[in-house]
Amino acid sequence: MQPLILPYQGKLPRIAPDVFIAPNATIIGDVEIGSGSNIWFGCVIRGDVCPIRIGERTNIQDGSIIHVTRKVGPTNIGSNVTIGHGAIIHACTIEDNSFVGMHSTILDHAIIESGGMLAAGALLAPKKRVPQHQLWAGNPAKYFRDMSQAEIDFIAVSAENYVQLAKEYMS
Repeated sequence: MQPLILPYQGKLPRIAPDVFIAPNATIIGDVEIGSGSNIWFGCVIRGDVCPIRIGERTNIQDGSIIHVTRKVGPTNIGSNVTIGHGAIIHACTIEDNSFVGMHSTILDHAIIESGGMLAAGALLAPKKRVPQHQLWAGNPAKYFRDMSQAEIDFIAVSAENYVQLAKEYMS
């Protein structure tokens, strides 16, 4: 079983050769995925009406959906980002070294700054911004507290753990 990688209006996803893509993941259209990233089981990344860019060493965990909004904007996800299971990422920006908890939702034009964290189950409303080293939680998400140094350090550990796990799956 191979992942489903489809063109849309002549645009085929551009995926670095060392990216792990689970066999039942779907990637469509104007999508770019950087080196060392990993896309897990049941993910859908649909860059049909705007582009999606995913940096290096980023993990998109099982069941997550990444999409865009026509005439509103693309989705940009930086490098060394962890996106937890079942997240919905929509026409937003997630900067480098950020963490998105499982089953959270990020809506149009929202931004998670580098080093920011969105808690599991949170809903980040359109145009909201999570500043660096802050944890936001709730529905709608709001400032919860500053991140501890251990939480800040864990973001890099999480990214590395998934890079290694992806290598195991590919071997």
